[in-house]
Amino acid sequence: MKTFGGPLLFLDRSDINTDEIIPARYLTEITKQDLKPYILEDLKLPGFDPKSERTRGARVIVSRANFGCGSSREHAPWVFEVNGITVVIAESFARIFRQNMFNCGMAAIELPENDINRLFAFALCEDAVIEVQMAEETMTFKGCGQEETFSFEISPFDKALLLAGGWVDYADQRY
Repeated sequence: MKTFGGPLLFLDRSDINTDEIIPARYLTEITKQDLKPYILEDLKLPGFDPKSERTRGARVIVSRANFGCGSSREHAPWVFEVNGITVVIAESFARIFRQNMFNCGMAAIELPENDINRLFAFALCEDAVIEVQMAEETMTFKGCGQEETFSFEISPFDKALLLAGGWVDYADQRY
């Protein structure tokens, strides 16, 4: 079974759109792997560098509300997939982006604003990681000598997609 979690990348802004996740000029690439170097290339945040070691080493993104808004392209989750990102945590997601994440076998986890703020309190921790226990619908944050557990909810169908590895694997196992 796939492991969900790992080192964190904090993107402290609402309304991060699919053009910032993967710029439209790269949508003509032939394979998912060809998208890899362009992740978050056009995202403008103070102090953010899409080519930094912290960005490249991230396996979990924590952000604010309406993550993945914009066009409904599957390329946005694909660029996360090929970069090893397994989880995006936010207050809310654009509907199509959210479902594309689950279809690709990656988790889009919604937490209330208060929990997101608690996570952002640790944004400067170099050792920040989250381990997600999908079956229990909990995640454990560790960093800066702290540990905290958060609960979340996902639908039984989305959980089944994640546990199967995504829509294609889910369909192969059942049909």
